[in-house]
Amino acid sequence: MSELYQLSAWACRRVLLLLLIMPLGLLAGFAQTAPTAPEAGLLLTPSQFLGYPLGSRFTPHADLLRYVDHVVAHAPGRMKRQDYGQTYENRRLEVVQVATPENLSRLDDIRRNNLRLAGLENGAVQRQQPAIVWLSYNIHGNEAVSSEAVMQVLYDLADPQNAQTQAWLQNTVVLLDPCVNPDGHERYVQWYNRVRAQVANASPYAWEHHEPWPGGRFNHYYFDLNRDWAWQTQQESRQRLTLYNQWLPQVHADFHEMGPDDPYYFSPAAKPYHEDITDFQRKFQNVIGDYNRQVFDQNNWLYFTRETYDLFYPSYGDTYPSFNGAIGMTYEQGGSGRAGVRYAKSDGDTLTLAQRISHHHATSLATIRATAERHAELIAEFQKYFTDARTKPHGPYKSFVVAGSGDPGQLRAFTQYLERQQIQYGYAPRRLKTRGFDYSLGKEESVQIEAQDVVVSMYQPKSTLVKVLFEPRPALEDSLTYDITAWALPYSFGLKAYALKDKVSTVGSQLSGQQNKPAAGNSQLAIEKPYAYVARWNNLQDVRFLSRLLQQHVKVRVAGRAFEAEGQKYQPGTLVITRTGNESLGSRFDQLVRTQADSAGVIVRAVKSGFSTSGADLGSGYVRNVARPTIAVVGGEGVSPTAFGEVWHFFEQQIGYPVTVLGSDYLRSVPLSKFDVLILPDGDYSEMYSERSLEALKTWVRGGGRLIALEGAAAFLAGKKDFLLKVKSTDSTANKKGSPYRLLKPYASAEREQIGERVQGSVYRVQLDNTHPLAFGYGPTYYALVRDTLNYRFLGEGGWNVGVLKRNSYAAGFAGRQAQRKLTDTFVLGAQEMGRGQVVYLADNPLFRGFWQGGKLLFGNALFFVGQ
Repeated sequence: MSELYQLSAWACRRVLLLLLIMPLGLLAGFAQTAPTAPEAGLLLTPSQFLGYPLGSRFTPHADLLRYVDHVVAHAPGRMKRQDYGQTYENRRLEVVQVATPENLSRLDDIRRNNLRLAGLENGAVQRQQPAIVWLSYNIHGNEAVSSEAVMQVLYDLADPQNAQTQAWLQNTVVLLDPCVNPDGHERYVQWYNRVRAQVANASPYAWEHHEPWPGGRFNHYYFDLNRDWAWQTQQESRQRLTLYNQWLPQVHADFHEMGPDDPYYFSPAAKPYHEDITDFQRKFQNVIGDYNRQVFDQNNWLYFTRETYDLFYPSYGDTYPSFNGAIGMTYEQGGSGRAGVRYAKSDGDTLTLAQRISHHHATSLATIRATAERHAELIAEFQKYFTDARTKPHGPYKSFVVAGSGDPGQLRAFTQYLERQQIQYGYAPRRLKTRGFDYSLGKEESVQIEAQDVVVSMYQPKSTLVKVLFEPRPALEDSLTYDITAWALPYSFGLKAYALKDKVSTVGSQLSGQQNKPAAGNSQLAIEKPYAYVARWNNLQDVRFLSRLLQQHVKVRVAGRAFEAEGQKYQPGTLVITRTGNESLGSRFDQLVRTQADSAGVIVRAVKSGFSTSGADLGSGYVRNVARPTIAVVGGEGVSPTAFGEVWHFFEQQIGYPVTVLGSDYLRSVPLSKFDVLILPDGDYSEMYSERSLEALKTWVRGGGRLIALEGAAAFLAGKKDFLLKVKSTDSTANKKGSPYRLLKPYASAEREQIGERVQGSVYRVQLDNTHPLAFGYGPTYYALVRDTLNYRFLGEGGWNVGVLKRNSYAAGFAGRQAQRKLTDTFVLGAQEMGRGQVVYLADNPLFRGFWQGGKLLFGNALFFVGQ
């Protein structure tokens, strides 16, 4: 490892030396100087190109990409840039492909052969090929050091005089993503460069170390992209994963930062490891760790391993690649958005940006070197991983079946998700009686599979990913985990499903999913000018359909009770669009309804009469008008950025309905009479709502307003005057009972003691009153991803307990013993009447991370139906 040490130490000394010898006046001058134009034919270092020493300031994203283009242009035949998409703010997303001239000329052959090794493409397999390593930088925008380090890494790989890197490329293809989250990176860099002192101030109390809300960590919609690998709710994730799955690298490293007082973290990871992390993957985490350890030891750099960062939750930049056959790793440098260019640590040392760059630079090169020097072993084990997946998949269940008789819109969303993951599926050819795990009951039962049910077999290349995404109850070897502990797709999509121990034969398309798409004319629209159109209310597509109709000024009604019309049964929540009331649309009416239904992917039916053979007729008072509400959501200091972002994204990207964002700093001055609905996402509202402003809020509700309070906002209202939500009382004598020795607890076990109070993203079965508008479109239960120990009384007189947890409501995931007791006989969601208005409490967030599909209809109900 001596050569790697020499290279890393040389790069570190070069950056530090430039910073030490440069006069402050010249440094200030450089800060005002535009990047220099590249000299023809000359490959410039990052410092030469940018016009300032690397590590002396943060580089804007546009200049980062300009340097990437410069390096690629000066490494002809050895580097290519591939654009793979753009962000919500229209910034370019790209990877740089690095290889020897011989390998770069046949790069697509290498890529396709890699997929043949995995069994995802047909054709003869060549075992002799370079291993593929993918390095992802700056997925958290304010962890901006990695986008500085990548420039030095690119330079070293492009430099033809660097014998070491050129030798490594003989056996390696390197893919580098210089900035996974450009929008967040630019938010941070622009803020920091605006507020920093002329000479960076290391004091932790300086302005430049206190990033304002929402911070640069998140993307445009304030989603954490490092929790979105598996779910792909965000545009950046979907585009990146499309390219990633076209390559399937053997090694993937994800570069991060943590608190400024922390040293450096690299593999091996902490427990819990998911049981499907293979022995080889565990072993090779140590192998790459050895390469990193040697260079850190030789430089006397502090580091730690096997703590904090586990390999369990499947949607990280280390776990998702691991479940796709790679050695997936997280690298964490102390710093993050707090550290800036210089930061005075609590131990008296000063952490500099140059030091942080040198550490990420070192681990980048060590990872490439480990991949190159162990490439034959990586290729062999990669092929074995996918061969085992196809021929002897892990786990007790060999088939997962989703009922085809469920809601077609939700089923279509589900199969489209499978396709994005390259997961093969088919359809049951006939009725079959067998035994299996029934997700809805949470236990093994006799089950009946129907013809055309969707079947996902474990005998396929992506079977490990299938098992992880479908497993009813993931095996958790250690309760001290970093994230949620349950996520099974049947729960998140709200679909009827079974896990079977037998292999089920299938027919039909494996990846096209065409059989799940409703054909044109499937909506029974043969009547030219019907009395009304009716559409069932079951999923997000239906909310999108309603949103579009309301914005087109179509008058829509909602059935408050079940009815039957012309041989079809309809449940509460069914949309009824009558010709009467829409006369102003004239001849546009029919085409508008049909076009919007097709666009939203919704089936509508035409009926020729307003008479119902049972239940309320279409003109009944139980079929009420749906208003077109004017909606506002609070954002800003005090509000959780991610919780706000989930609401914002729901409106703009999922249902396309206008929403006004109100800043928390001026909320008190907003005339709420201009809005019909006000949404308070999770957050701390104690500074926003004094006693006086809370009275004003209640006055607005009493006048007909609808207040929707989620999670922490609901907790803030709990116990306040006139709000029915109350926290359950606790037994104050409990701590007085028992032996006094119970207080003698080891200090080292404190974290585990606290686990008993926590619920780690567990799935619970919520009992619903689906006669209430808040639960329209649901059956008697709804699976919620509970992440907090909800401890509320049932609402009293004047309130409606629409969703509650009773005894034995647990379905999957970890919850401590004390948390389990609290999560019994507790309120989850409901509404209270306050004057002419409504307060809707959503103690659990149905929009969590945008991937819990089954909860989105609840939120749509709260927006459009409650109080109508």
